Amino acid sequence: MKKWSEKRANEWYDAQPWLVGCNFLPSTAINQVEMFQPETFDPEAIRRELGWASDIGFNTLRVYLHDVLWKEEVRGGFLASFGAFLDICESVGMRCIIVFFDDCHWDHDIRLGPQQPRITGVHNSGWLKCPGRKLLQAYDDGSVSGSDRARLQSYVQDMMERHRDDRRILMWDLYNEPRQPATKTLLQDAWTWAREVGPSQPLTGCHGGAGLDYRDYHAEQSDVLTFHCYRTQHLQEAIDTLRKAHPDRPIICTEYMGRPDSTFKSCLPILKENHVGAINWGLVNGKSGTVWRWPSQKAIREIVEKPGWSRASIEAGHGFDRPAPGENYPEPEVWFHDIFRVDGTPHDAAEIALIRELAGSSAERPGGGRRG
Repeated sequence: MKKWSEKRANEWYDAQPWLVGCNFLPSTAINQVEMFQPETFDPEAIRRELGWASDIGFNTLRVYLHDVLWKEEVRGGFLASFGAFLDICESVGMRCIIVFFDDCHWDHDIRLGPQQPRITGVHNSGWLKCPGRKLLQAYDDGSVSGSDRARLQSYVQDMMERHRDDRRILMWDLYNEPRQPATKTLLQDAWTWAREVGPSQPLTGCHGGAGLDYRDYHAEQSDVLTFHCYRTQHLQEAIDTLRKAHPDRPIICTEYMGRPDSTFKSCLPILKENHVGAINWGLVNGKSGTVWRWPSQKAIREIVEKPGWSRASIEAGHGFDRPAPGENYPEPEVWFHDIFRVDGTPHDAAEIALIRELAGSSAERPGGGRRG
């Protein structure tokens, strides 16, 4: 299947409400694996937290998967969790942008089963690259096993085939922020695999946010343009740049809002005025720890990049946050990402009022259509 025409992309976008929402990870999960593997999937927390999102007017979620969940021993349970998740989304008027691969953050402990606790004061301390660096390098240099190659292809194509006409899925986002030299082969193959399926939903890959070697490639491949921007002073410029290069394509900002440089107050009006979808990072201050800023990762990187590191060395030097169930996590005075605490109280009540005003909690909700 070929790239969507500009006419088809605009007809699709015009049929949507203003797309406003968040990148979502429930507070009880530290990463994509803990969110969806059957033994840690938490529908009660998801239902509760998406209720808060719906109440302030959100209608869109951006959600990351992980290829390790496509291993044979867990695949059936993952698919059951994913289906249950989509049912919850539908019940609160949410549709999902699904992300397959990601070059961001960590690859030192990719595994199924129990995941590490949140590291005190560290941004996204358990988030996982997808695939990890070792598998990505093997894929690029041709040393990848036949079974791993087939699994990665099946991960993309079988998921799309199962949900190719599912109204609960808004878009497919093939590769988040590709940046590594070894990424190129898998990135190109992922686009080929997706086009072979030809789902009814549009395909995208971030422009702003991707490495310099991949920005234009993503923009040229995408049915609908997406970008990331974490500085308010660059937001209008980023929109204008994309519109100049691709004047007839819809645009969605799939990552923004990192206080104090990028806030709802400064960004959301610009995005709405430009009719650009607005998907901020984060909802609830839970295991991800994204209330802390990016530089907080530096000390941990110095540990995990050395041979022979252990969790004990992290715990001794930094400690793990382990609040009792239902208790709030430690937090800085000004949060970087996220909106609510685990008990549902907001970080900033004025932000909630602004989001409700601009997003409109009574705004039209997407719905209907055939399920996969």
